[in-house]
Amino acid sequence: MTEIAAIRIASPGGPEAMVLTTQPAPEPGPAQIRIAHAAIGVNFIDTYHRSGLYPVELPSGIGLEGAGTVEAIGDGVEGWAVGDRAAYCTGPIGSYAESQVVAADRAVKLPEGVAFDIAAASMLKGLTVQYLIRQIHAVQTGETVLFHAGAGGVGQIAVQWLKALGATVIATAGGEEKCALVRSLGADHVIDYRSADIAAAVRDITNGTGVPVVFDGVGADTFTASLDSLRPKGLLVSFGNASGPVKDVDLGILAGKGSLFVTRPTLFHYVPTRETLQAAANDLFAVLLDGFVTVAAPSPYPLKQAAQAHRDLEERRTTGSLILQP
Repeated sequence: MTEIAAIRIASPGGPEAMVLTTQPAPEPGPAQIRIAHAAIGVNFIDTYHRSGLYPVELPSGIGLEGAGTVEAIGDGVEGWAVGDRAAYCTGPIGSYAESQVVAADRAVKLPEGVAFDIAAASMLKGLTVQYLIRQIHAVQTGETVLFHAGAGGVGQIAVQWLKALGATVIATAGGEEKCALVRSLGADHVIDYRSADIAAAVRDITNGTGVPVVFDGVGADTFTASLDSLRPKGLLVSFGNASGPVKDVDLGILAGKGSLFVTRPTLFHYVPTRETLQAAANDLFAVLLDGFVTVAAPSPYPLKQAAQAHRDLEERRTTGSLILQP
């Protein structure tokens, strides 16, 4: 029986909770395919699964995203062949491994023009941007929007895609270096959250009106500033918890701040079927192939250094995306 390397966690904890093990290569069941990974995506949600913020059944693998080549196909699978290039980003959990079995309808065909490392670095982040700016709030030419953490993996894709849509982009970032990076991606205005009052800066940029929508993956640290940056009846899309989850919210503040709307979405609800998933992926691949969005070469870590990748991600030592290499 073929053995593969895989990262496992037995209990919630810090990066050290992840242990490199060997296990039998998984066999695809009905309606499943097995993908031999060329690259594995590292995302903030992985740290939530590891820490227990988002509980998972333990012991468990970790990771939701990977790209590679189909090497085995289960019964009843149509539309896939051994050797096809494939990518996935909605699990099942356990992508930190040399190969992974996934449902055939949860993987997408990867065009030849999109490299495996770019796919693993951008599928989850890119589809997150897609559902944020193309589905939750379909951003229009001429709109001014606020996107937090513009130097992060999601933020870098978002800034470029928003500019391709014709939006005026206000982005936040921490420190001079990251702010300069976000400007180089095309952001019209960049706010250094370490030294500036975000909401006051947004009000100044918009002549006091605020923005119609804020995309906030930071969470607790920016929640109030995000609300205060919105115009009346504006929408806060809170899609992540990089600084910790938002807690103990008094809904009355939404009325007091302008009859605001808040949503806490998740990607799966916006790509529930094979058709919607492939359509969203095709939207992403189109902006990549057309050059409207460029994904910087991701920072690679060997699979055995997954713990270090998590440390660097959580301590915000990185810009752009991280991948593991089997």
